[in-house]
Amino acid sequence: MKELVIKYKSVLKFILTFLVVYGALTVAYKLYLDYSKADNHPDDVTHLVAKQTDLLLQNFGYDSKIEKHPNEPSMKLIINSKYVARIVEGCNSVSILILFASFVIAFAGKWKATFLYILAGSVLLYVVNLLRIVILSIGLYRYPWRSEELHTVIFPLIIYGMVFLLWMCWVNRFSTLTTTHD
Repeated sequence: MKELVIKYKSVLKFILTFLVVYGALTVAYKLYLDYSKADNHPDDVTHLVAKQTDLLLQNFGYDSKIEKHPNEPSMKLIINSKYVARIVEGCNSVSILILFASFVIAFAGKWKATFLYILAGSVLLYVVNLLRIVILSIGLYRYPWRSEELHTVIFPLIIYGMVFLLWMCWVNRFSTLTTTHD
């Protein structure tokens, strides 16, 4: 057993670090969500994402607006007077950013490089997520009969595909973690 632990020390360190960081960030985010709940109003990050989505849609020439949902903590997205989607906490990309950062931290690198990569990757993921919501909203407006495929297949593939590409870039270019095999 001791030989296995020694042989796979770096793998075990990665898994443990990932779980600790992911757990800590998830608990912190859950506390933030619990703290920010008020009168069915979405948290500030979700509200910001809704406002930025609305702004981007307007810049793309759509007559859009957002409204607070009357019965739940989300924002209604309306394009040309047609209610097309609701922006909920799961749309704000924070959970994906937590997953991304946990992996990068667990796959050790120099402190400065790790911090800068997480910062740059988080900004990129946030922007890609906003564009994903905008494109999804336009798709739901124009092709409502394709809502299931758009929301459950195509658009998760975009954001998780981007996370995977950023992880691979980190592992292959910036990480200093090495494994040794005897």
